Amino acid sequence: MPHLDRPLTRRTALRAGLGATAAAGLGLLPQLAAPASASAATGGADLSFIIDCADWDARPPSSPLVMRVGTTRKIIVHHTEFPNVTDYSRAQAIRLAQEIQNLHMDKNGWSDTGQHFTVSRGGYVLEGRHRSLEGLTAGTEQVQGAHCIGENSQGIGIENEGTYFTETPPAVQFQSLIHLCLTICQQYGLGANNIFGHWDYNDTDCPGVAFYREFPTLRRTVARCLGQRTFPDRTWPDVYDGNAGPVIRVVQWLLLNQGYTVPTDGGFDPTTVAAIQDLQGKIGAVVASDGTVTDPTWEALGTPIRQGDSGNAVQALQYILINKGYTLTQSGDFDHDTHKAVQDMQRLHSLEPNGKVDTGTWCATVGGIVANEFA
Repeated sequence: MPHLDRPLTRRTALRAGLGATAAAGLGLLPQLAAPASASAATGGADLSFIIDCADWDARPPSSPLVMRVGTTRKIIVHHTEFPNVTDYSRAQAIRLAQEIQNLHMDKNGWSDTGQHFTVSRGGYVLEGRHRSLEGLTAGTEQVQGAHCIGENSQGIGIENEGTYFTETPPAVQFQSLIHLCLTICQQYGLGANNIFGHWDYNDTDCPGVAFYREFPTLRRTVARCLGQRTFPDRTWPDVYDGNAGPVIRVVQWLLLNQGYTVPTDGGFDPTTVAAIQDLQGKIGAVVASDGTVTDPTWEALGTPIRQGDSGNAVQALQYILINKGYTLTQSGDFDHDTHKAVQDMQRLHSLEPNGKVDTGTWCATVGGIVANEFA
């Protein structure tokens, strides 16, 4: 799973004066005015709501881009961590796209814009990296991006203008995000249970605590628009040795709980890979050469815990809950505050709010998607 570039470090990406935009329509939600057509969209699905690179006067890539055939498996949603502006014009949306490209090419040293698509606060949808619209039109290939380490060849990256730690996106932006996710799912044959956040795979605070809490609504609405009626019981984040961050720390704490000696630094080091492979062998699962934490691996790691328990599994739980904005202490003791945070997480994902961490609760808490969300 190769990648071309390193991802945007968001705390250094803030830029003053960035604009937002106006809205793309979504057939099953209130209709909004659609932005100008993307000239690259021909035949098949109607992609006229996407402003292509030519229409926002993008610079040419500094080096050839790579197209990957048949690799697209998920959508990864981001926020730009730019100011939450109130200029929702098309002109501001174009300036936003140009500003992002300049930052990615001139500051980050990337060949082009890192993400595939951008959604402005006013609801305009723009092509990010060149050839992203070409890939979406065909539905069989994607241009390799630079938005999420380890996922650039298999995940379509969507940047959402704004900073969403405490605020949520404007309704018009959220509606356009739904429209874009719906279109990507239709074109690539994905389900709504394949929509993740950046921090599910990398060491980042993106897409923001408040925005991330809207993801169950995002996925439910996309599923309804798709007409999707069946879902896997659980869709886990398939992290591997190309990923890093909070979810990897959870894996490491849970490996400690299984008796393995590994660090808890969020880095997917050889010791962590070896422990995962050993566990996979013990449970009779396919042993992944790159340490991919497959669904059976997660199921084995997610030991049931409840209030009154203590140990490394509780450490893992408390760590990821804190990372997702809950106020509690990573003590290793499953206390009242932890119990209340688990109940809130369960309600968010339409699980029974009993405060007991079973397999489904583990999945939802670490960034996976449970079928209950779609009930």
